[in-house]
Amino acid sequence: MTAASEAVLAAVGAVRDPEIRRPLAELDMLDSVEVAGGLADVRLSLTVVGCPAADRIEREVRAAAQSVDGVEEVRVSLGVMAPERRAALADRLRGERRNPFGPDSLTRVIAVTSGKGGVGKSTVTANLAVALARRGLSVGVLDADVHGFSIPGLLGIPPETSPVDLDGLIVPPVALGVKAVSIGMFLPPGERDGAVAWRGPMLHRTLNQFLTDVHFGALDVLLVDTPPGTGDVAISLGQLLPNAEVLVVTTPQPAASDVAVRSGLVARKLGQRLIGVVETMSPARMPDGSVLDLFGSGGGASVAARLDVPLLATVPLSTALRRAGDAGEPVVIAAGDDDAAVALEALAAAIAGLGRGLSGRRLPVAL
Repeated sequence: MTAASEAVLAAVGAVRDPEIRRPLAELDMLDSVEVAGGLADVRLSLTVVGCPAADRIEREVRAAAQSVDGVEEVRVSLGVMAPERRAALADRLRGERRNPFGPDSLTRVIAVTSGKGGVGKSTVTANLAVALARRGLSVGVLDADVHGFSIPGLLGIPPETSPVDLDGLIVPPVALGVKAVSIGMFLPPGERDGAVAWRGPMLHRTLNQFLTDVHFGALDVLLVDTPPGTGDVAISLGQLLPNAEVLVVTTPQPAASDVAVRSGLVARKLGQRLIGVVETMSPARMPDGSVLDLFGSGGGASVAARLDVPLLATVPLSTALRRAGDAGEPVVIAAGDDDAAVALEALAAAIAGLGRGLSGRRLPVAL
């Protein structure tokens, strides 16, 4: 191989697959690179037929090759991996562990819970994920609220988007720097507004598959948007993610805060660690300086006191927050100066600052 070909190979090999987030060379996607007379001929094999990232990969490979001195023209040919080659890649990515978020994982797993539905738990999860990603962390979201999934819409993931199936390994889509997976992505395109009528065993199998077959890659934080209450999914998550930290979401009024305490107590019984409480729909400042406490006040502080954990954030009622959620653009991006956005950014700072102890954990270091 000529020096020019080696230079183009290095440049192209460093391009990252936008879905798997690994360099093309590491993914064995490069078939050949030849440079002759100023023409760089690059041949790639994509993972699947109709790869949704094909255009972006071709564009970035072309740009990388053209950045090499002496290259005047680039020809990119895209093929598809043979089944054996794709299976080998899937095996490499899957690794030996069944659940990459088990006791030895260095990924922080944070389950966002609530006692009742409709308190803004998913909105908190989506905004927290994006705010953490904007701080430079690698973040994933698992939408475990199978019956009330809403994470794709809140992150602006188009309804027709489906994860890539890499020989049984699921590669989640990336939105706003966050990798996300939800049962809604697996429903037939015409049924994604429909209901999922599943009972306990089915829910447990689905959650287990999300944890074992979805390739999130190396994450700093995995946020789990849990369904409200203390039912089957909460128990399954306690079994599958025993080292998860738990963030409890409530609104100010006692009807929600009293029930929120129960979700925290169940998490403790399952061995998970409570890290704090978030109060949503808190009193809001009005333009004339008055305060609107539509749902009362003090519920978050009450839950935090009863669970003996800190109140990490109070997120006020906000029209901007509602509009941003409906538009699929989290308020921390859409309206960063809004009071709700400021509170959610402060929550991300608090979560990032809490850290996690590694005492008793086995680090993946080979001597």
